[in-house]
Amino acid sequence: MVDQNSSSSRVSVSELARFIALALERAGLPAHDAGIVAGLMAEADLQGSDGHGVIRLPQYVKRIRAGGINTRPHIRVVSERAAMAVLDGDNGMGHLVVSRAVDLAIEKAGVCGVAWVSTRASNHAGPASLYVRKPLQHDMLGLYFAVGSANHLPPWGGSEMLLSTNPIAVGVPAGNEPAVVLDMATTVAAYGKVKAKAKRGEMMPEGWMIDRQGKPLLDPARAGEGFLLPIGGHKGYGLALVVGLLAGTLGGAAMGRDVVDFNHDHTTPTNTGQAILVIDLKAFRDPDDFKGAVDQLAREIHGSQRLPGVERIWLPGEQSAEKRVRYVKTGIPLAPGLVIELNELARDMGIGALPLMEAAHM
Repeated sequence: MVDQNSSSSRVSVSELARFIALALERAGLPAHDAGIVAGLMAEADLQGSDGHGVIRLPQYVKRIRAGGINTRPHIRVVSERAAMAVLDGDNGMGHLVVSRAVDLAIEKAGVCGVAWVSTRASNHAGPASLYVRKPLQHDMLGLYFAVGSANHLPPWGGSEMLLSTNPIAVGVPAGNEPAVVLDMATTVAAYGKVKAKAKRGEMMPEGWMIDRQGKPLLDPARAGEGFLLPIGGHKGYGLALVVGLLAGTLGGAAMGRDVVDFNHDHTTPTNTGQAILVIDLKAFRDPDDFKGAVDQLAREIHGSQRLPGVERIWLPGEQSAEKRVRYVKTGIPLAPGLVIELNELARDMGIGALPLMEAAHM
């Protein structure tokens, strides 16, 4: 697999996490909370989710400084039954709120076999796949839904952006094969990928966005002039709507016109909503038998007949898993423009520059 970022600057995951934690702590987060958020942000870059990792640090710092994020939140359960809960994040960092929700869902699923935990008064929390990976460690299956932190999608046939990318993630444990981890936006591309393209100075492929006249929009620097396209046409629009109802409306979080665009408004609480569903394999069958069946299906898919010119058939999550292994050895690639922005942020905050890896170690 060719690394498209081979000419980029690189940083180790540990140094990246340390840099992020120091910046967040300097911005006002307690050290413990800053460490949790930084670890998840660095992990996002480690698996190649570069639209949701350190690229978001300047934006987070700006919101914290502007008072748009509560640095000392009282994250609490406001509604609860045996197999469900609603968690109020008190406008804290989304990574902290969703991490708490996942832990609670795992605990409840261990008792009830299945559990659903909704969040409200949360914030942007990074890539969805981070949160469905944790149940895998407990022989559990995880599903995650979220309302995006800005509307980029109109209803099918409309031009007013009332919906967001509203991501879905599913983590399914396997035995000897990598876990199946699906992480997808309900738009053709997540807006974070648009931001990453802009940071690298690259154009978008046709089909990601259109302008308000319905013509293809290829320049990510002009993203504000148009909107994202849903996957599968009207079906993607319907899916985005339903995910938003489940992740936002059900738990009392923002949807539709109530969604705050955190890319441009740094002070208003976003009331972002997420939901995590955890299923304990033991409630259905022997976990080892289940994981063995997943392994068998994975091998069947890998070994199935391929189209001409196709070297390998991938399962969801496998490319991210390979990046994790490769980037641990070679470092995480960062676009030159992003490195400049991060070092400008470091100077502004009075912390050391991002420590890049020496070329000899790449």
